[in-house]
Amino acid sequence: MQSLGDYVDLVGSRNRAEIERAARAIAATAAAGGLVRPTGAGHSLAAVLETFFRAGGLAFVRPIWHPRVLPFSGARIATAAEREEGLGAAVARDAGIGPDDTVVVFSNSGVNPFPVEVAQAGADAGATVVAVTSRAASEGAPPRAARRLVDVADIVIDTLVPPGDATWPPDDPVTAPVSSLATTTVWTLLLREVHGLAPDAARWRSANVAGNDEFNRALVERFSAQIPEL
Repeated sequence: MQSLGDYVDLVGSRNRAEIERAARAIAATAAAGGLVRPTGAGHSLAAVLETFFRAGGLAFVRPIWHPRVLPFSGARIATAAEREEGLGAAVARDAGIGPDDTVVVFSNSGVNPFPVEVAQAGADAGATVVAVTSRAASEGAPPRAARRLVDVADIVIDTLVPPGDATWPPDDPVTAPVSSLATTTVWTLLLREVHGLAPDAARWRSANVAGNDEFNRALVERFSAQIPEL
């Protein structure tokens, strides 16, 4: 693999059109009073955490997840839960996805039932579904769900992560996974695009800067009915 800087630049340049489309969907969600609904399982939850209650991040975000797909709850249990048919569908049903929402599904391979079922539920609800995934990893992984994430999503942002995720050393990669780097890059680029389209959309401010606690408290009051996790 090329240098990490070159890789990050490539992810952005290869997905410019898709990131712009996703940003327009999120801006439309903001205007309609809907929510951004990020989801993922396993280490993809790192990307979901990046979207929620984050300084500089969007305030109208409500994640879709389940404790069993978090590795800290049990690593092997999380892997099994991600592959369990029906869990994603049940979680999505309870999440109450609406037609004005944008569902952002982070999944490196996009082949396991949990992310695919949430994506399908979003599509069935009339929401815009954005997949942040690797086409190469998806093609190289055995399918475990009825469909692949890339076949369900309205917009596919390709992270260009190689099958297996490892990238170092170049001739025989065994370490240095880049999927989390890729998803953070994509989300950061999305936030920049959304700002250009909806500069007044609600965003959190850092709690470690004087005066921002009051600002954030007002946002909590504004969105707590839609986002109970606040």
